[in-house]
Amino acid sequence: MTTKDPVIDGVLDWLLDGDPAIRWQVMRDLTDAPTAQWQAERARVEHEGWGAQLLAHQGDDGLWAGGACFPNPFSRELWNSEGQPWTATLPVLHELMVLGLDPHTERARHTVELVGTNGRWEYDDLPFWGGEVEECINGRTVAVGCHFGRSFGSSSSAGPGSGGLDMAPLVARLVSEQQPDGGWNCERATGSTRSSFHSTINVLEGLLEFERATGGTSESRAARAAGDDYLIERRLFRRLSTGAPADERFLRFTFPPRWHFTTLRALDYLRAASVVTGAPPDRRAAEAVDLLRSRRGSDGRWPLDRPPRGRVWVQMEEPGMPSRWITLQALRILRWWEG
Repeated sequence: MTTKDPVIDGVLDWLLDGDPAIRWQVMRDLTDAPTAQWQAERARVEHEGWGAQLLAHQGDDGLWAGGACFPNPFSRELWNSEGQPWTATLPVLHELMVLGLDPHTERARHTVELVGTNGRWEYDDLPFWGGEVEECINGRTVAVGCHFGRSFGSSSSAGPGSGGLDMAPLVARLVSEQQPDGGWNCERATGSTRSSFHSTINVLEGLLEFERATGGTSESRAARAAGDDYLIERRLFRRLSTGAPADERFLRFTFPPRWHFTTLRALDYLRAASVVTGAPPDRRAAEAVDLLRSRRGSDGRWPLDRPPRGRVWVQMEEPGMPSRWITLQALRILRWWEG
């Protein structure tokens, strides 16, 4: 990003003074640094800062907190008193993906193998990389499987016994579970026929990672396009029936994303999708972009709103304060939107 604006220049300097997980993405997405430079910075995520702190909590079995989606043990009483925990294997792998842990490192490869061997879902004791019953969980499983499965070559063709991941069956299942309105809902198994913003964004990110890793299938690409339209028709936060905001929490700026939908997450997903497909921004998202601009502080930075409750391994930033994560996402969204 070339600029003569001292505020922007100061913000970029501030971002580049942050964690390696921030710096490499700023270099790639905002300052157009040469590939070798941002890749060298990305390599530090494994050994320094937040990425290294998360990896330090991994067990010898490759899992975090002994569980797939929840720590083992963990009770409903604890959930009610402290909120959903974020310290088990799926939420940590999702964080590491967002931080940018390089899937080609030996640590990442070994993690994929150990999780495949030892990870079992709390639902029916199913094997981790095969997914379970909820679409929002399976969408994130596809995302992390396709991301980290790249270390074994094609994540759709690595066969049994190769140590690789074949995420194509889980992708096909998600495609088959798409609702008539174009989205997804974790309550489908209990009879829901209407989609959820939350479930839909998790599935869309998984389908995008599958497409990035393998090119996707005609079915997965069509499903992702219909899912995109589900969100964009609703301007990323409004009810289609009334036009009213569906949930005020959709407008919050939080990180890490967990399973929760926000307009910020949706805009960053659409930006990432356009990098893969070359499609221009859909102007129906303009209202969400305007809301993003409106939250910018006079110092050129964006704040972190309070995230969902629950146990974490690493408290990256302080709610209510300017956030490098939110500012990075906002600036690259605006750069994409403004061409």
